[in-house]
Amino acid sequence: MTSVRIGVMGGTFDPIHNGHLVAAAEVADRLDLDRVILCPAGQPWHRAAPPVAGVHDRFAMTELAARADPRFTASRVDIDRVGPTFTIDTLRDLRAGFAAHDPETSAEWYFITGADALDQFMTWKHPLEIVELAHLVGVTRPGHGLRNPDLPDGRWTLVEIPALDISSTRIRELLANGDPVDALVPAAVAQYMERHDLYRGGPS
Repeated sequence: MTSVRIGVMGGTFDPIHNGHLVAAAEVADRLDLDRVILCPAGQPWHRAAPPVAGVHDRFAMTELAARADPRFTASRVDIDRVGPTFTIDTLRDLRAGFAAHDPETSAEWYFITGADALDQFMTWKHPLEIVELAHLVGVTRPGHGLRNPDLPDGRWTLVEIPALDISSTRIRELLANGDPVDALVPAAVAQYMERHDLYRGGPS
């Protein structure tokens, strides 16, 4: 039986940007991942306000961004599911789909998120099952660690990446002001946002 190492990066991706892609590529390089699945959230459970762009636009941009690296793919698993997006459901569904599609291949799963998010990990839905399904990978800037590393031993890793001053909020603000964002997102994503007039009405 062959074996693969699969990373999963979830996010609102409103819009996806170069910071997300650099983080995914760095983790893939450091942990020798064969692929990274990018999963835009349907209804992020931790956000009071809904995403600015609709699910179909956010998935389309994620799919375009995934072309930046042959290891990347985009998944609709979270946007096609009804209800709030929880990590436990993402991992259950991806693992079940993989097993059904490729039963002769075993997989090691890695869930990639910001180290700041892992500080609140024990408040997530079914955290102990999550660490049974996937190894946690916290992405952080050099010199920064977990404030409260109350995580199961042996089931998490921190990966330092170069500090990139990019955020989806900042990109939306720039677009609302009519400023260019070409250096912050893949060219195909910039073209998509312009073509569909996304984020022009205000930063939100």
